[in-house]
Formats: sequence, structure tokens, C-alpha cells
Amino acid sequence: MDLKSIQNPEFLKSMSIDELEQLSGEIRQFLIQSISKTGGHLASNLGVVELTIALHYVFNAPEDKIFFDVGHQCYTHKILTGRAAQFPLLRQYHGLSGFQKRKESIYDCWEAGHSSTSLSASLGMAIARDLNHESYEVIPVIGDGALSSGMSMEALNEIGDEQRKMIIVFNDNNMSISKNVGALTHAFSHLRSSTGYMNLKKAMKKSLRTSGFGQQVYISLKNIRDVIKKQIVKKGIFGDFNIDYIGPIDGHNLHDLIQVFEAVKDHDGPIVVHVMTKKGKGYEPCENDYEGKWHGVGPFNVETGKALHHCPEGQAAYSYIASNTVRKLAEESKDIVALTPAMINGSSLQEFFAEFPERSFDTGIAEEHAATFAAGLAISGKHPYLCVYSSFLQRAYDQINHDIARMDLPVVIGIDHVGLVGGDGETHHGIYDIGLLSGIPNMIIAQGKDAEEIENLIYTAFSQNHPFAFRYPKGYTKIAETHAYKMIPVGSWEVFNDKKENQVCIFTYGEAVDKFLNKVSVNELPVTVINCRYFKPLDETVLKEFTNRDMHFICYESDALEHGLGSMILEWCNDNHVSISLKRFGIPDDYIEQGSERLLRKDLGIDMNTVMNCILSYLK
Repeated sequence: MDLKSIQNPEFLKSMSIDELEQLSGEIRQFLIQSISKTGGHLASNLGVVELTIALHYVFNAPEDKIFFDVGHQCYTHKILTGRAAQFPLLRQYHGLSGFQKRKESIYDCWEAGHSSTSLSASLGMAIARDLNHESYEVIPVIGDGALSSGMSMEALNEIGDEQRKMIIVFNDNNMSISKNVGALTHAFSHLRSSTGYMNLKKAMKKSLRTSGFGQQVYISLKNIRDVIKKQIVKKGIFGDFNIDYIGPIDGHNLHDLIQVFEAVKDHDGPIVVHVMTKKGKGYEPCENDYEGKWHGVGPFNVETGKALHHCPEGQAAYSYIASNTVRKLAEESKDIVALTPAMINGSSLQEFFAEFPERSFDTGIAEEHAATFAAGLAISGKHPYLCVYSSFLQRAYDQINHDIARMDLPVVIGIDHVGLVGGDGETHHGIYDIGLLSGIPNMIIAQGKDAEEIENLIYTAFSQNHPFAFRYPKGYTKIAETHAYKMIPVGSWEVFNDKKENQVCIFTYGEAVDKFLNKVSVNELPVTVINCRYFKPLDETVLKEFTNRDMHFICYESDALEHGLGSMILEWCNDNHVSISLKRFGIPDDYIEQGSERLLRKDLGIDMNTVMNCILSYLK
């Protein structure tokens, strides 16, 4: 069928199983072809096609609340709710979000780009429904490792206590907790999912409760059922939380999925439906991926499976430069260990994990645990390297503050994907970590302008005994020439093109340093460029020297203006009774949508041309 003609999922209810299976194939091919052009989360979405169709076939969205955890599993949901025509702009500027987005559709009742929020949110929805005397279903779909998070465990604990009516779909794609096994578990799951059993239970309830004797019989039968549940279901984790369980069920068998979802609609209290799916189903390169390379992809050739965009010759990913430097240092120091919350591939730690398996730890989606785990290692004489994306780091704020910095422990934190990150949008832009960490005592924060400086900052980080966070963006940079690592004094900045007649001074950091230097050099402009490679501590010597000059001052930041470098410079000026006029360029106090960095920077007024026009306006 023409997927772009779909307006809502109501049409599913009149289709046969054969027709639904044909639709599944069409959606799968649509996803492969579409994502090959735009990039996006491919493997996870290929795995939930039948599951999403079955959910919309049985339940009645948007009245019933269907949502996905992690949020990137929602592409089939978007197609079935009338958004297939927008897929050419998936993850593009002003286009379709790669996650559920409330402003996009009434069918998106929740939105999240980070994992493990669904169960807490669904409990809130279920309690609000009950307080309002409403009757809709609440159906979170949780998978891709999200159930291993501590937040999910906390939610399950209260869900089991509250006993509100909820249908929790556990999408087990072998990337999460292990499935329940054993003949008794399978037999009980089959019994609970059979239509005959459910109809019999309804009939028994109705007939036996009509007399006193029947009531006693019903109670006795219920007690027998509870004993069976205790002996069978309680062996699994969900039973320990006092939550009923059914499964495992083939997540690609539409007949079985529909039958089970129809059955659990009549269940009282919370129940987990355990669904087994194949991540990447229907596309061989995805199905054979065991490292997560096809989890999130850029544009690729469908026939060969090869990426269309390659790392430029002579360059390497920032993440590889960082992790490779740590690996080399670990060859010299047996005390260096590496930790990551489920991002081995994303943070280029494969080589470290392969070379030092006994010193490598993937904590799963558990940033809080990873931070305190690192503190425990550090307090026991090890020198841990905790690598985490900027947008995930905020989940471990308390642990970094309370368990690492408060005890002044030598944990080195590699903050990956800083700044604007493109298609993942507002949930993933790494623009807040400077403000989050700068207010924490004992914390050192730095960012290198190029590969060599990144390597030297990492060397410096492991050469001292305090918490040290170094930042680096997504993307590629020129590989540094072979060199001996050297210390970069903590809190030291670097001054370029400084001349007596200069009229403008630019404070900046990261890759912007070389960009401004190139512009200034090519155009022979009287402009000083200062590489503010340390955010904390600031270089007070440089600040004292330059803020006493008669110059125009500009601070260019690729992160949030709030509590950023410019704010810290102005605070220093205030505290030291220095008066300057500082023009700040950076990301405003708002959530920034998805889109290419080039378009976002232009829209936000932080593109190079805009800043250069400002500089030229200052020159006499």
C-alpha cells in the first residue's frame, strides 16, 4: 500500500493477518530505503515493526497511551500515525524528529531521547487516569537495554506496590536482560495467553460469584492460581517486583502478538508482556551486527551496506583520538581502567576493551552507577577513565559532585559529543556540561583545539590527582603528527596573533580557535585570539593582562551561554573590579531542535560569517 497515504492507525483493524504481514514487509523496506538517505536509528526500528503494528491493531491510540523507550524505536509508530510523507526530512532541520515529539502528533503522548524514563512516566499516567476516573490503557514499550537502568528498577519497585493497571511491553532484542527460561515458565505463559483460558476465567468469575458456595470455590481457585504464579513467575525478576508476567512471545509473529495483547487488556494491575525480537530484522548487515554499528547510522548504500560518508584521509574521529590516547597511556600504567555506560562503540573504546579486558567495564545504561563505580576505583588506587556523552553526563551529576569531586578523587571524565550534534536534536546536544560542572569544587574542565592538544590534555589529566573532565565534539579532525606527550599547566590559556596595535580580542576554545586564526591571518586583521582551553580554572594572568587593555572583547562559545565561558569571564571581571564590554556569541537559553550544525549555527547567529561581521564593525 501507499504508506504516505496513511492518516491514522484505524485502517489496521480491518486487515487480515496476511495483509498485516505484507504491510510489515513494506514498512521494513520503506525504513531501509528512507534511512539509507537520511541516516537515523535503523536496527532498533527494523526490530519492532510487527510489534508496533500489533499494538496499534489491538489498542486505540491516541486515547490509549502507546510510547517507546528508548524513544528512537518509534519510526513504525510514526508511519502508522500519518507521518511517512515526512521521512525525507527525518532528523533534518525543521523536519521530522527521530524521537516521539508531542508537538508533532497527538499520537505522541510522551517524548524522550534518553532511556529508562517510560516506566516512571507510565506510572504517573496510570495514577492520573485512576484519579480522574478514566479508563484508557497505558502501554510503555521498553527495550534496547533501558530495563537495565537503575531508574527502571526504581519504577518497577513502585509499580509493583501501586498495582495500577498497566501493560508493560518488554522488547527483548538480546541487547537487554536475559529472557526467562524453562519448561514451566513457557507452559505458564502459553496458558495465560490462550484465548480459551481467558474466556474460561471470565465465565468462572461471573458464575461463581453469584452464590456463597461459588464465592468460596472462586477464592480457592484464585489461591491455587496464586500458588502457581509464586512457583513459576516469581522465579523471574518481574515476579520479585510483584508484577505479573507473560512470555516470552515471538515479537515477529503477528497472530501471537495480537492474541496476547487482546488477552492482557482484561488483566487487572500491572503486567509485563515479554516480547522477543531480532534487532535489525530484514536487513542482513543489521542482523549480523553484534557491536552496535547499525544502531544509529548515517546515509549508506543499501546494496553494499557501506556508508556514503567516510572519514577524510588524514583525519580521525575525535572519540578515537581520545580513546586511543588513553589506551596508549594504559600501556604504560597498569592503574588506568576504562568505564562506559553502554557506549563502547560510540566512544571508540573497542581497542581499549580488546587490549585490556580485565581493566574494561561496560556498566550498561547506568551513568549514576558508572560515576560512583569510578570513585570506588579511584579511592582504591586506580586511575579510572569514565567516558560518557555530554547529554548523558547530566544523569550522573549528583554522583560526580558527591562521590568524585567532594573527595577530590582522580577520576578522568571524557565528555564525548559536546556542542551541537545534528540529527538527534534537543535531547542530545552536548551544550550544558560546562555549566553543570563548573560550579563543583575541585573539578578541572578543559577542551583542546586540535588532536595534539587533546592528547596533551589527556596526558595532563592522568598526570595529576584531581577530578579532570576533558571535552571533545562529534566529528573528525586532522590526526596529530607523532609527538611526545607534554603537560599543559592546569588553568593556562594560549594567546595567538597578539600585537600592540590589535583592536579586538576573541576568547574562544575548541576547533573555533583555528577557524578564527585562519580568518584573522588570511585577512591580516588586528585581532588577538585566545585559546581558553581551560574553563576551570580560568587563566587569571591572561585575564588581568588583557582586560586592562583598551580593546573590544568577544567571547565565542559553541555551547550554552548560560553559565558558560563568557559568564565566568564576566564574573571574574566583577569580582576583580574590572569593567569591560564583552560581546557574547553562543547558544541561547532554549532547547535547540535537530538539524545540520551549519544550519543551526546560522539560525542561532553563531556562524563564522556573523561573528566576522561583528569583528569588522569594531575595527577602526
